[in-house]
Amino acid sequence: MTSHLVALTFDANDPLRLARFWAGVLDWEMVDDPDGGYVLLPNDDTGFQLEFFPSQEQKTGPNQMHFDLTSQSLEEQQRTVERALELGAQRIDIGQGPDAAHVVLADPEGNEFCVIEPGNNFLADTGFIGALASDGSQEVGYFWSKALDWPLVWDQDQETAIQSPHGGPKITWGGPPVAPKKGKNRLHFDLAPPADGDQQAEVDRLVSLGATRIDIGQRDVSWVVMADPDGNEFCVLTPR
Repeated sequence: MTSHLVALTFDANDPLRLARFWAGVLDWEMVDDPDGGYVLLPNDDTGFQLEFFPSQEQKTGPNQMHFDLTSQSLEEQQRTVERALELGAQRIDIGQGPDAAHVVLADPEGNEFCVIEPGNNFLADTGFIGALASDGSQEVGYFWSKALDWPLVWDQDQETAIQSPHGGPKITWGGPPVAPKKGKNRLHFDLAPPADGDQQAEVDRLVSLGATRIDIGQRDVSWVVMADPDGNEFCVLTPR
C-alpha cells in the first residue's frame, strides 16, 4: 500500500518562532509535538501538516524547496506580503528582476517563499499554498509520482509537477540544471504507510523505485531515513 504524505518538516534554529510565523501567515492552528517540536494543522485541503524541529545547523544557500503562495487579486497579494513582513519576513533578491509580478520573501530563518500574482493559470486549481516549488530532476518527479501515487500534472522540457487526486498544493521540479546538494536539506517530507500497512514493506517498495536508506546520525528511532534519486532526505514513519 502506498504511503501518504504526513508532513513537510522544517529544521529550525528557533522552531517556536518559525512555527508562529507560518501559523500567522497561513492562519493554521499550532500544537505541540510530543517529540519536542511544533505542528501546524491545515484548515484547508492542503492534506499534510507542517512540523518544526530544533536544529543547530545554520542555513547555507537557497533551499531545495519553497512555497508559492497564491493570490486572487493584487490587493490580496499585497495583504499577504504585508502580513508576512509584519510577522518577521524580509524581501529578498534572488535575481527575479524589478518587473517580476511575484514577490520573493524569506521567513525569519531565511527560508525563501514567493507570493504569486493573481491570474496564474498553473496554480488555479490549488489552495493558498499553491505549490512546493523544488529544484530537481525529471527523474525525481517521476519517483515522487510513484512514491505518493499522485498523478503527473505537468511533464514538459524535463520540468515535472504532481498533485494529490484530492487537490491541494502541487509539487514541482524545475529540471536541469539542478544545483549541487550542500549538506542536509532544511525541509523534508515525512511519509507513513496507512494504519494497516507495513513500514518495512513500504521501505522496500521505495528502494525499488530508486530511493536509498541513509544514515544522518539518527541512531535508534522508529522512522527510517531515506533519500530520493536526487539525494533529498525524507523519512518513512510507522503506519498511521
